[in-house]
Parts: sequence; structure tokens; C-alpha cells
Amino acid sequence: MRFKGLMSAMALATLPMAISNAFATDAPPLTDQERAQAKQIYFERCAGCHGVLRKGATGKNLEPHWTKTLADGTKMEGGTLKLGTERLEKIIAYGTDGGMVNYDDILTKEEINLMARYIQHTPDVPPEFSLKDMENSWKLIVPVEERPKKQLSKINLKNVFAVTLRDTGKLALIDGDTKQIWDVLDTGYAVHISRLSASGRYVYTVGRDGLVTLIDLWYEKPKTVATIRMGSDARSVDTSKFKGYEDKYLVGGTYWPPQFSIMDGETLKPLKIVSTRGMTVDGEYHPEPRVASIVSSHIKPEWVINVKETGMILLVDYTDIENLKITQIDSAKFLHDGGWDASKRYFMVAANASNKVAAVDTKTGKLAALVDTAKIPHPGRGANFTHKQFGPVWATGHLGADVVSLISTPSEDKKNAKFKEYNWKVVQELKMPGAGNLFVKTHPKSQNLWADAPMNPEREIAESVYVFDLNDLSKEPRRVDVAKDSGLPMTTAIRRAVHPEYSQDGSEVWISLWGGKKDQSAIVVYDDKTLKLKKVITDPSIVTPTGKFNVFNTQFDIY
Repeated sequence: MRFKGLMSAMALATLPMAISNAFATDAPPLTDQERAQAKQIYFERCAGCHGVLRKGATGKNLEPHWTKTLADGTKMEGGTLKLGTERLEKIIAYGTDGGMVNYDDILTKEEINLMARYIQHTPDVPPEFSLKDMENSWKLIVPVEERPKKQLSKINLKNVFAVTLRDTGKLALIDGDTKQIWDVLDTGYAVHISRLSASGRYVYTVGRDGLVTLIDLWYEKPKTVATIRMGSDARSVDTSKFKGYEDKYLVGGTYWPPQFSIMDGETLKPLKIVSTRGMTVDGEYHPEPRVASIVSSHIKPEWVINVKETGMILLVDYTDIENLKITQIDSAKFLHDGGWDASKRYFMVAANASNKVAAVDTKTGKLAALVDTAKIPHPGRGANFTHKQFGPVWATGHLGADVVSLISTPSEDKKNAKFKEYNWKVVQELKMPGAGNLFVKTHPKSQNLWADAPMNPEREIAESVYVFDLNDLSKEPRRVDVAKDSGLPMTTAIRRAVHPEYSQDGSEVWISLWGGKKDQSAIVVYDDKTLKLKKVITDPSIVTPTGKFNVFNTQFDIY
């Protein structure tokens, strides 16, 4: 559901039995109008974690009936029909201890009842999406030869922030130097990420409705020059970054259909589709293995493509699109998000429902390690710094645990040889005030590590961020009350502080303050050294801001 919907088996088991004294045997009725409304809510709030087919991943299985055979042969049965409407209403309204947020301040009582009834019905299977479908959706608005030959504005493009305005289906481009909104452009619904071309000229966005938008920053005002649809549900794109392939290709992954697509980097012309359906690392077939995070290697002409449900990590060589070479690496199921270590040799990705982080050595093309972590790691792209005791480390927060885990990473620098014994181990856990972290962030020029906690059910925690002093990690983190600093009025909905992002020079940290859909939201900017408030960026156009991607830091994978 919103952010990451997770249904805890323990929470379901411990809810008062009075809620469901009699299990439903038949799905409650729905009118055609109710079904259409519920399908839209499910797509917007639930499918990301529970899947289009509701078989679960980060979130629990939401099929009406399911059976599972354990390793010892024991058969388990369950499903939404067994839980019944009243019990499902409680779960949706109040959330679970597994990390699913409460929806009683997001959905109305009528909508909660509707969703409780809807998920007891057999899920609809959406249509497939072919290369021909992509071609039919492709719009080349401005051909390459008609675009500017040089930058026409005086904006410092390196310090521009691409900000997702989730519930409006728009992207704000904000001048990081002046803090002024440069422009607001239409995009796909609920853009998940913005990525930069290797040259830094183009911004690519992908909406959760599968729409990819190509924005040219060289105009006086940024301009959308091409769009294409990859499917009906998507999360990730990245470009070709290796020398000689700059801006040449774009790859995008979809949740539905489960596949990835390769496009021309300057026009979005569709070139190839590759299905990701297949066997899991456990040797079982899965019909909906969704493409999660994608990154572009800096040391090879390859993309790292992570397939959520199968636990397969694909290294895709893009030197010959017609004869594609793919290296398949087994890791752990439910791969989600991740980022590079400081050397940019190792890609670190959370297998979050397996409570592990997989490390891929992109130089050798092999799995370097599977690291056990606390419950449900969710790093975003993670954070890299040099620990005084353990050397180079990469950090991840957790949705299901109140810690930030520091994992020792290898280094080819001889001065770090003494830290080799710690490599691929969790060397320290930094205590957070509660679970529910989504993103951690630092910068090479900073001595701070910032961590949010928007998934925490406590208002005080969810509306704040926490800052660790890298010079003394034994100290408790400093709490920064983002909601209070914003100056915006108190609202019924929790105003969730999410996604710290640094400015190009590492001197500022920008935080999204996500209010209710009808409430004013803001971006709150802090001085990294003093933690003092510098600026509140708010405007009627700033609606539910989420990810903010600094052009320079995103272009060069600095985090």
C-alpha cells in the first residue's frame, strides 16, 4: 500500500478474535462501479507491495485462498476470505507491526470497507504489453535535430532537484541555488524515480502507470521531448553510462507485465523487450517476477537488473542489443532497492522480505556475499562513508527494525587492507527511535548520516528525521522536527518526513514533508553542518512531494 504495504502474520494472528468470529465463505458483493473504484485504489496504494496478482512479496499474499507447504511437509492454508471483512477493515485502518501504515487517515471508512470487500474477490489479470504496444504509445515530441545545441538558460543544472509530486502526476524541477521552482511538468502517475543521462542533459522519469518521460534541461524552460509507455505498472529506469555509450540507451523495468524494455536514449524509440518470468532461486515457477531496481555500471557496458520475486540479479551487456548477453546470478528472493558501494564495483541490493542484502561483484560478474540483516532492509540507494573502526561501510535502514545497519565493504586502497576481516559483515547497528525507515543518506563532504522514519506509526517519529554524527557514532542521533520547522498547520493526517537528499556540494539536505492529499506539503531545507533550517519551499503546486533527485549526485551515483 502507500510507501510499502506489509501485512504481518503475527499482527493478523494477534488481532482480537471478536473481530472475526465467523470467517466469510463467499466474497461479499461489489457493484461494477465499486469494483472500478477499488481497482484504482489497489493500483495506487497496494499493488507495489502485494503484487498485481496479489501473490505478495514485500507485502503478504492477498489472494482469497492460498496454500503453502512448509519444508517439513506441513500444509498451511489462508487467504482474505478466511479473514473476513471486519478483520480486514481493522488491518487496513490501523496497519500492522510488520510495517504497513495505518490507512484511517488516508482512506475514508467507506473506502476501507470497499477495499476489505474487494480483496476477497479473485484478482483481475491485466493485459500483456508487447513491443508493438510500446511503439503505438511512443510519442517523439521534439526530434533530436530540432533540440538546442547548447544550454539556453543560466540555471546551474548540476544543482537542480527533480522532485516527484506523487498524487498530481507531475514533476517539479527546482533550482537548488535559488530554491525557486524552475518548472512543473506533467509525467506519469506517482513517479517512482528520476534518473539522469550520462551527460546530465536529460532527466528520465517513470511513473507507476508505466509512462516514461524524457525531459531536456537545455531549454530556457525544461521541456518534455518524448514519452512512451512500457506497461501498466513500473518502477525503474536507468541509462547507459559506460564510455562510448553515453545517452545511447535507456532500460526500464515493469512490475506488470514482468519484463524489461530497452529504448533509444535520446528518443525513447522501443528496441527490445525481455521477459523476466521464470524460476525462483528455490526452483519454483513464479508468474509475476517484477523488475525492481536497475542501475548502470560505471566499469562495464552493463546494467544490473534486479528481479524481485525470483531473487535473480541480471547483468545485461548492452554492447549488442540484437544478441543480448545476460549473466544470471542467484541471490535471495524479494529483491527491492539498492545502490553502489564507494568503489562502484559492488552493487548492494536489499532482499527485504528475506532480511538480507546481496552484494554483486560487477567486475567478476558473481555474487560476492549474502549478508544477514535486521528485519526488512530498505536502503533506497544506501549511504557510503569511512568508519573510524571498520573502514569503508555501506548503510541501510529497515522498515521492520529500529536500527540502521552498517555493512563493511572491500576496498582496493592498500591503507584499508587492515579492515578486510570485516568485509561483508554487519559491523554496527545504529539505534533509531523506532522502525519504519525508508531512506538513509550522506555525502563525501559531510560528517552526518541522515535517516527518516516515515513508516513509523507514531506521529512524532514519522514527522522527524534523525542525524548521526559520523565522528562519534556512539552518540544518540539528533532529532530534527521537520513538520514543526515547516511552519505548516497541524493536520489530521501524519505529515511524513521522507527522503533526505543532498545538494551538489554537500552543504544542504532537502527533506520532503508529505501531508495528506488535500493538505499543503513542503520541502524543508537544512544546513548540513548546523542542522539549522535554511528554507521552506512550499507552493500550491507542491503536492505530496516524495523523491528528490539532485542532478549531479544522481548522475554520478553519489550517496
